[in-house]
Amino acid sequence: MGSQRWDPRSDIISLREAMSNLLEESFVRPSGSRPGVGLAVDVRETPDRYEIFGSVPGMAPEDVDITILGDTVRIRGERRASAHQDEEEDGVRWLIRERHAGGFERTITLPASVRAEEASAEFRDGVLTITLPKADEAKARTIPVRSGGSVAEAKAIDVGESQTP
Repeated sequence: MGSQRWDPRSDIISLREAMSNLLEESFVRPSGSRPGVGLAVDVRETPDRYEIFGSVPGMAPEDVDITILGDTVRIRGERRASAHQDEEEDGVRWLIRERHAGGFERTITLPASVRAEEASAEFRDGVLTITLPKADEAKARTIPVRSGGSVAEAKAIDVGESQTP
């Protein structure tokens, strides 16, 4: 049977880990939510645009504000409380409350600038879809490659072209 040396440093949590754990445990947040996310989104890129999909069930278009500046998109909104959420009744207690009302804001930085004047947004089945056409400088370009001859051939071609009548 082999013996292992005990290293007291292996049992000590790093200060960074301890502070991270303390901060995570000290904030009360609804179960199932992720810290720092006020609006869950999916973002995808196609050759000519970016598309952002955000879950906004029960919200109206006038409750959402979208701002675009260069390569940054900010989505802000206000979730209004349902009539039954504000009701106080004797003998009634909530067992689970995950649908919170209030403001949210989400900022997304895209890999490149977009053409804000051509952007569009729509609501469908509780999903906000934002379509952002890429700016021309953000689109991929194909550069044709010519087969090159020797340097002497290239000079001869240049000389021949400059002697056009």
